[in-house]
Amino acid sequence: MPHTPVTILTGFLGSGKTTLLNRAMRSPAMAKTAVVINEFGEVPLDHMLAAQSDDTITVLENGCLCCTVFGDLVTTLNNLYHRREDGAIPRFDHVVIETSGLADPAPLIQAFLSDPTLAGLYRIAAVIATLDAVNAPHTLDEHIESVRQVALADRIFITKLDLLEASPIPPPARGRTVAEGDQVGVTAGELTPTRRAALADLPLSGGGEKKESAKAVETALVARLRRLNPAAKISRIDAQSFDLGTVLRSDGFDPAGKTADVRAWLNASAYEQRDEHAQGHHREHHQDGAHDHHHLHDRDIASFCFIRDEPIPREALRLLLDALQQNLGPNLLRVKGLINVAEDPQRPAVIQGAQHLLHNLTFLERWPDADRRSKIVFITQGFDRGEVEDMIALLDRVATRTAAARARAQAQANQ
Repeated sequence: MPHTPVTILTGFLGSGKTTLLNRAMRSPAMAKTAVVINEFGEVPLDHMLAAQSDDTITVLENGCLCCTVFGDLVTTLNNLYHRREDGAIPRFDHVVIETSGLADPAPLIQAFLSDPTLAGLYRIAAVIATLDAVNAPHTLDEHIESVRQVALADRIFITKLDLLEASPIPPPARGRTVAEGDQVGVTAGELTPTRRAALADLPLSGGGEKKESAKAVETALVARLRRLNPAAKISRIDAQSFDLGTVLRSDGFDPAGKTADVRAWLNASAYEQRDEHAQGHHREHHQDGAHDHHHLHDRDIASFCFIRDEPIPREALRLLLDALQQNLGPNLLRVKGLINVAEDPQRPAVIQGAQHLLHNLTFLERWPDADRRSKIVFITQGFDRGEVEDMIALLDRVATRTAAARARAQAQANQ
């Protein structure tokens, strides 16, 4: 039986993901979808007519199932699977998990790759992050969780862009916090120097100048996200018309699928293009001191693609995977790659993992095109590209010596 695809929907407090999900659950596109949320009350269902309901699962009239996490996520998804197979609930063919606003998605990704129950029944189709344009600079500066959310995402949706063109910053309100689904921008009391600089040019009166200033803020935000996550598809959302339902049900990459688009999943070309422009951007960064305020957390996150022209011996690959788990551990936020294994050059090997656990190698039936180079995408925290490449070079030397020693031993045994 094929693994059920899972979409992880993440986003910091106030980014609007609950509002979007609530609207998506009314869409016909969400039929046969199980939506798992942390607290049932976060998604109001008063306006929906439930066809059937029990203490944990509500079936909406469009065929979408909504359930709360009871116990832990593994138990929740295991129970959902068995209740579906037993006919106790309508059949679903996709799962959407909404994380809490402060959640780090890395442990969740790791669970789907390493937990026997989850890995045996489900697979990750996509990680989607929401980020609101008004609060984004402040949020990314002050909360590492938000940086990790966008760094790990396959798609990033920028919300509340309309508010950049709307009313000016509201007066300060002491003690006020930004809550999930909040439609108000950051308060003056919450502004950092970064945020003030980003919004300094927004005029109090409407018109073209305000739109131009809002566009400049959006452009700067997109550029920052591109530096953090070159491979993610970044889109702006019109909250009133955007249909999230279809996006949430994207099948993503399935190694077992006959038509798996591994190149789109890996998107190594985005990192190559980013690296080609890195030197020019480095010069611009130092010429414009205004950019130096970002990146306290951004600098701590590294995303890059390691490319190897020659096939990698199986022993060298084993050493590499072991070393990644032992040396990077929780600082390895995500890794995925397509490997040319020297002993099996006609079939590329897929690797993927998160934190200190890596999923078993999966071999595709054939290469998707003529490019046979090994490409591994890393997203790390606290380890830069140079450190990882130095480790790979060391492991190459160890693997080469090991292979040579084994060859000598085999030759002597045959004499």
